[in-house]
Amino acid sequence: MDDKIKFSLLRNELVDNQSVWNRQEKRVWFITLLTGTCMLYSTRTTMPLLVPSVAAEAKWSKTDSGTVLSSFFWGYTLTQVVVGGYFSDRFGGQRVILFAAIGWSLLTFLMPNIIWEAPYFKSYAIPFIVLVRIINGAFQGVHFPSMISLTSQNLCSTERTSFFGLLTSGSAMGTLLTGILGSFVLDYFGWSYVFRVIGFMGFAWALILRYYAMAGERNRIINVSRLCVNNKSSIDNVPWLRYFSRLSFWACVLTHACEMNCFFVLLSWLPTYFHDGFPHAKGWVVNMIPWLSLPPSTFFAKYLTGHLLARDWSTSTVRKIIQSCCFAAQNLALFTMSRTSDFYTALVCMTLIIGGTGFHNNAVTVNPQDLAPSHSGSVFGLMNTVGAVPGFLGVYLAGHILEVTQSWPMVFSAAAGINLIGWFIFIVFGSAEAIV
Repeated sequence: MDDKIKFSLLRNELVDNQSVWNRQEKRVWFITLLTGTCMLYSTRTTMPLLVPSVAAEAKWSKTDSGTVLSSFFWGYTLTQVVVGGYFSDRFGGQRVILFAAIGWSLLTFLMPNIIWEAPYFKSYAIPFIVLVRIINGAFQGVHFPSMISLTSQNLCSTERTSFFGLLTSGSAMGTLLTGILGSFVLDYFGWSYVFRVIGFMGFAWALILRYYAMAGERNRIINVSRLCVNNKSSIDNVPWLRYFSRLSFWACVLTHACEMNCFFVLLSWLPTYFHDGFPHAKGWVVNMIPWLSLPPSTFFAKYLTGHLLARDWSTSTVRKIIQSCCFAAQNLALFTMSRTSDFYTALVCMTLIIGGTGFHNNAVTVNPQDLAPSHSGSVFGLMNTVGAVPGFLGVYLAGHILEVTQSWPMVFSAAAGINLIGWFIFIVFGSAEAIV
């Protein structure tokens, strides 16, 4: 262990309301992780933004586009539990995040070369791009499990939910960054430069993580008793059988999967929907305005959660209320979108759908910290793995439906139906009581 590390034997026993991070470290890590989540989503949404332009140049069909878009989630499911969850709980989430960030940044930067070289593989052009997208998804799959593991090990129980919930708003910031900056670069320089700029920014953030946030840990004053307990809980095997035997665990996992189906389908196909249905609409408008609703809705959901908990409402009830707000808003908007051809109505509905995700981020997304405070990284990884399954299936099937029927209402109706299933499951079986 580094000689610069100082140890502080402040308490003989672990106190759960004591944070390992001090106030300055909380500020540094919050800004760093929020920016990292922003860059993660900025690189993730680059392909959905550019797929109309790339598909026109490469002569991809809607099915080809759906395959390329959905393949990201195939890789996303591979690394959530073992690499993102278990390794983070055992070795530290910051190291896993750093390694992955270098990977997904470089792949984003090199994506134009990959697309240009793909035709040399002739009939294997699409499979070649799909393989690269799978690897990219695998790198990005570790981010949220690693981040929830990192925050769980360094924050007290009363701070974890709000801290992590606010970090998820970085997804909207990243999508906004791609929508604004990416649309500008696309209009003036071409689609290849969008990959270059966003990929370079991601790599720059990885350097900041390594040489600023992580470097500060060398001089941290550590509470040895807490460190020992954290290490012990990391090394112990996750009692999966106990989790699998509880309906509240499966309610959390399946509800997350249902909402992620809606979110990932719209995340991937939103630019194409407006490009096909409203070709005269400004790209920066349709790629920016819907995502402006996510940060304020996340903060409002956080405020509402804290307000209800302060009035002695049970955590389980609060989680169900907040998640119900998400599904109610999304299904109302999906129902309206499937029956409108007006641009402004569609834009408002899409904004409402994206805003509803802010409530999900303060309900089911943080539920693993309720159910598994000692193994939150691993449990969140499993939850996000299952959540990515309907993501890649839904994104691919949406492309196939559009190829065969050209029916956007069918896509929206399917998403609303799956949302209803998740809503029912969480209301009946959801809970915030710790399992282990």
